[in-house]
Amino acid sequence: MTTTVERGVARALAPPLRTRISLTPKTTLVGQLDGAWWPYSRDLFTELPSLVEALDGRWGRITRAMVNPTRWPVVPHKVPVTGHIVHVGWFTEQDPDKVILLSRTAGRCDLLVIPPETEPAAAARLMTTAAVPGSVLTAGVLMSEEAATGRRMRDARSSQEVWETDGGSALPPLRHRCPGAEQPLPGNTRR
Repeated sequence: MTTTVERGVARALAPPLRTRISLTPKTTLVGQLDGAWWPYSRDLFTELPSLVEALDGRWGRITRAMVNPTRWPVVPHKVPVTGHIVHVGWFTEQDPDKVILLSRTAGRCDLLVIPPETEPAAAARLMTTAAVPGSVLTAGVLMSEEAATGRRMRDARSSQEVWETDGGSALPPLRHRCPGAEQPLPGNTRR
């Protein structure tokens, strides 16, 4: 098992990854979510600092984060971020697909958390949908709808594969000349 110091050293030595977030545009419309976050892993100690740093310009200094522990195997109480510490709490009543971030200057930021193993196309759809201003869709509803969309797409691909393997595909081009294909049609005098 790695210690907090070892993880901090490993993170400092690793090349920085671009934080995958989408945020709602600044508007007067208030929705259920302020955007989405697609972390690279389920290691909150490693993932949270880059998220907090990415939000620093828009939300100010994030001082607290709240998660549901069902999606995070380990929930550290404190996570060091450049120049300060973020205190992390967990609540089983909170939507498991959401992270809540608190800032002293900008208030609260609620983000959909897209599972790290999500396919890029599905993650792109979720990131776009979660950033719609004034949306009344919750994190749980978005994840359920995307799961249904994924099932429909897999079923459609499966149906197409069955169609093609059962002889339902288009006929291949003819390889042999058809007898009489070069014969003029009756009444056609031009050749």
